[in-house]
Amino acid sequence: MTRSQSLAIRTFQLFLLSTGVAMAADGDGNGWGIGAGLAVGLAALGGGFGQGRTAAAALEGMARNPSAGNFQTPMIIGLAFIETLTLFAFVIAITMALK
Repeated sequence: MTRSQSLAIRTFQLFLLSTGVAMAADGDGNGWGIGAGLAVGLAALGGGFGQGRTAAAALEGMARNPSAGNFQTPMIIGLAFIETLTLFAFVIAITMALK
């Protein structure tokens, strides 16, 4: 089994565990808690992958061409956009859960 397959299986298992907790916490049974839990989980997963790839690409670019200039400012702006989208998904999920 490759590393990416193992990561996919673990991620799926995490989603299964989180939906059970969301279902137990949601007393009215309409499923909004499950949707909110999955939304937050997917947003955190996507944001984490995006931030990791952004940092890796910036470090690789600096390593390949150290005299290219300042990579820090565009990288931090990109990380801020990624984090903003993750927080936006969290706000939407909280809105769904409280509906």
